[in-house]
Amino acid sequence: MWIVYGLLAALTAALMTIVGKIGLKKIDPTLATGIRSFFMFGFMALVVVFSGKLKHWNQVGQKEIWLIVLAAVFGAASWLFYFLGLKATTASKLASLDRLSLPLIILLSILFLGEGFSWKLVGGGVLVAGGAMLVAWA
Repeated sequence: MWIVYGLLAALTAALMTIVGKIGLKKIDPTLATGIRSFFMFGFMALVVVFSGKLKHWNQVGQKEIWLIVLAAVFGAASWLFYFLGLKATTASKLASLDRLSLPLIILLSILFLGEGFSWKLVGGGVLVAGGAMLVAWA
């Protein structure tokens, strides 16, 4: 099922980039990010409530809350930088640089999460990085 989720994430990220680029024509990227975040919160709040997941709130520990808050700060910063970049360049160039997160995730997951190292994994990361730079500077 993770493959379906991954493909849906890629599709929705692509649609977000295209729709976001169109929406940024007459609006400041920081304001656009704030508006986007507001509606994302509302959407996710509805998903949590209507899926019945709110009942699990008491199972969340303080450590997990702080880690999720930190992830939210990084996510918000990522969205802000993404929209600032999207306003300044083409969607394909910016999205290609955004994909450099994959080689960084590979490296950080090996260092901090203890995920397995393999030459195929590193080779794939290098190919993604090379492709991202090729598209960004095309």
